[in-house]
Amino acid sequence: MNAPLTPDFQTCSSAATKAVALRFAALSHPTRIEILRYLSGSEACCCKDVVGQLDLAQSTVSQHLKILVDAGLVRFSPEKQRSRYEIDRQALAGFSGLVTALVEDCCASRDDRNSKA
Repeated sequence: MNAPLTPDFQTCSSAATKAVALRFAALSHPTRIEILRYLSGSEACCCKDVVGQLDLAQSTVSQHLKILVDAGLVRFSPEKQRSRYEIDRQALAGFSGLVTALVEDCCASRDDRNSKA
């Protein structure tokens, strides 16, 4: 799901709202955050590399990688022998901006929100 994410939370479409929820869900598991941390230190790597780093079963890592790919936070590139995974830095930065906008909107006083209208 790659709905465009806008930094203006108030004008966020329904599809973008669902994409945000999907990304929050993908980040809700500590293992997936560890996978992102590992991937952030490399250009791209295969599932086996992540398995070796986290000492988890290959099937477990594959499942977590699939969730991150489906959420649009990680890119998947199939290759002959080994599929490659890498962080989608642009998507992660866009998500970060949207989270910031959400927090600012939720924390703004009612007067601040009315003055923007």
